[in-house]
Amino acid sequence: MKVTIGQINTTNGDIDGNVAKILRAIETAKREGSDLVVLPELSTHGYTSQDWFQDPDIIRHSPDPLEEIIPATKGITAIIGTIRPNPEEDGRRLFNSAAVIHDGVLLGYADKTLLPEYDVFDDPRYFEPGKDRRLFEIDGTKIGVAVCEDFWNDKTFWKGRLYENDPTDELIGMGADLIVSVNASPYNKGKIKLRCDMVAHRARTEKVPIVFVNLVGGNDGIIFDGASLVADEEGDIILQATAFEEFVETVELDVRKPDSRGITGDEIESVRRALVLGIRDYAHKNGFQKAVLGLSGGIDSTLVAALACEALGPENVLCVMMPSPFSSEGSVKDSEKLVANLGCESRIEPISDAFETLLDQLEFRKPEKGGENLAAENMQSRLRGVILMAISNAERRLVLATGNKSELAVGYCTLYGDTNGGLAVIGDVLKTEAYAVARQINAAADKEIIPHEIIEKAPSAELAPNQYDSDSLPPYEVMDPILKLYFENKLPPSEIIDRGHDSELVYSLLNKVESPPNEFKRRQLPPTLIISKNAIGLGRRRPVTHKFKRNP
Repeated sequence: MKVTIGQINTTNGDIDGNVAKILRAIETAKREGSDLVVLPELSTHGYTSQDWFQDPDIIRHSPDPLEEIIPATKGITAIIGTIRPNPEEDGRRLFNSAAVIHDGVLLGYADKTLLPEYDVFDDPRYFEPGKDRRLFEIDGTKIGVAVCEDFWNDKTFWKGRLYENDPTDELIGMGADLIVSVNASPYNKGKIKLRCDMVAHRARTEKVPIVFVNLVGGNDGIIFDGASLVADEEGDIILQATAFEEFVETVELDVRKPDSRGITGDEIESVRRALVLGIRDYAHKNGFQKAVLGLSGGIDSTLVAALACEALGPENVLCVMMPSPFSSEGSVKDSEKLVANLGCESRIEPISDAFETLLDQLEFRKPEKGGENLAAENMQSRLRGVILMAISNAERRLVLATGNKSELAVGYCTLYGDTNGGLAVIGDVLKTEAYAVARQINAAADKEIIPHEIIEKAPSAELAPNQYDSDSLPPYEVMDPILKLYFENKLPPSEIIDRGHDSELVYSLLNKVESPPNEFKRRQLPPTLIISKNAIGLGRRRPVTHKFKRNP
């Protein structure tokens, strides 16, 4: 049997555009003599479209996209992620399903049974769980179809499981000759390899080939990496889709030739590619061709500028330097060097005069050292935000926020200042990871894109004389491992301390993370590109009004 992976980049709600991509994938599969083409979860409508799935018109017309797709399947079998209405009066109004279509005839649906409601997922809010399992026999091959989470509960692979039953195990027990899994599995660090290991393990253990097709593309802050794959019954990966881009390609199931094209062992490179895809799709899917950001000469804005130029083209990126009375000469020179390396547009819009005017009007003293007059310090950041938003309005540019996860986690940011923007590009990137991605950009280019002066300088907000981040925060190389364990591993303070971290520092940092003022700031962030589990943004939900005071 020849199988085609149809790894497409969908847009939430763009049913016509999504269907057009599905049809192109089907036609490609036909030209390549394929027997079966597989498209990702919710290919027709986009994942996740959130409360749009509760719209009565969407529910009523949910089967409509298949009316155009079914006639195009003459001579081939297609398995396509979609939605269908629940015919019962009780329960959620939709099923999250995979439509199985053979030679122009809809054979039926495989409904998703296990509905995740963790991290960025909220499926039970919209979908009724499927109850029945069935096999689809095509030309003598019995195919079992699992929709995303229904594949992810293998008791022989996972140490801990969220669900008692395993729909894929049931399909194999029914005699499936082939398992097809349609997915919308978001990217986070380490997940590409995890999926490969999971699929290969099940194929090898159960002696059944597996076709695992995943969505690709950015929708709001969620980034889907694709990295679809086909494993034969020996567990060898015989087709591996390129990650972070659309991919339509065909393989013979008994080819017996391992393929590792899409597997990357360099996680920092994967993070870079995820962020580039996230910027590009967020901008273009929301009607922006151009972007603007404030360039300070520090590593964060520098990294965002480099990523934006790769995503949108340097001709579409504007870097605005907005020096204040406390900006160092080196920061401006370093920024100018970066702009020259990137080839993007730049402007200098000083804020010193406006700052002095507001100091006089509000009767604020000019800061003489960091922390003595936070209102005056933060006013500089907010003035920069005003300039960037004005440029955005005048020139229709997407404002890219440049704050990193380390600073956002502990509230070392200015509300309505450096948190301004339409997209928080590195809001889920720890400071130490930002440096690593910057070095990776230079290494991949085999030349200095990001000036070494920026990478090597001590971090500073430059909102007061001789101010450095280290005046207010522990060293990032000490702070970041604690934050990673707390956010990504969800470890309590006691377990973080047990791993060798200083007790006083752990409680000090986590009390900052969980303080209501800092949660209030994070609640007002623009959409944040997500590269980790339990990220700041959609994947992490905390009340603003709450108490968190845990002492050693």
